[in-house]
Amino acid sequence: MTHTGEKPYKCHLCGSGFLQISDLRKHNRTHTGEKPYQCQLCGKAFGQSSYLKQHEKTHSGGKPYECRVCEKTFNQRSYLRKHEGVHRAEKRFACPQCGKAFGQSSGLSQHRRTHTGERPHACPVCGKAFGQSSGLARHRRAHTGEKPFQCPRCGSAFSQLANLRRHERTHTGERPHRCPRCGRCFSHSSSLRRHAGTQHRRGRQGGARETARREDSALRMRASGEVALRHPEGHARSRPCL
Repeated sequence: MTHTGEKPYKCHLCGSGFLQISDLRKHNRTHTGEKPYQCQLCGKAFGQSSYLKQHEKTHSGGKPYECRVCEKTFNQRSYLRKHEGVHRAEKRFACPQCGKAFGQSSGLSQHRRTHTGERPHACPVCGKAFGQSSGLARHRRAHTGEKPFQCPRCGSAFSQLANLRRHERTHTGERPHRCPRCGRCFSHSSSLRRHAGTQHRRGRQGGARETARREDSALRMRASGEVALRHPEGHARSRPCL
């Protein structure tokens, strides 16, 4: 069956096919919501044993994923990949207006449009213009209905990769957005921004306001992903969100 490509085990709800019956059983849980694998320490339940094993590392403190450059370790592979971005090639092309640097001149050219307001990429359907061709490509899916990004677990499809990433967290339980002030974690950056705007703006008086303003600015940058693009002075040792 592995040579012919035949998938004899079919889901009676959505028609998806599988080579092994065990894979079909795992898939069926995406329809039923069944979560038979439970953490003995905190009670959190998961649909697959692999998800439970990944979760258990958050209790044991185990960090098996090591950066080959600086030897920093992480408990999830996704956190390691995000960290590795700080070791990428030297950024030699700096913006003369704000100082932001890029590894390639094309990146600088695209960035400078954020200062000039230039939008050379126009939609042929509605005329809406964008500073980058990738922005136009994403926008055109609103006209075509195309949804090229599909969840491998449940088959849900999305027009943008970012939406698929957010959806996948409903399966994994991952909460990568951490509040730098109180440590609370969130699945979406928008939830972190709302949290910052409501929970950390209460009771600010006198000299604390300026400090709070700077902290708010740093938090918004972190939530929008800008902090991930910069190489920090010292690698933070704070525990990643679950």
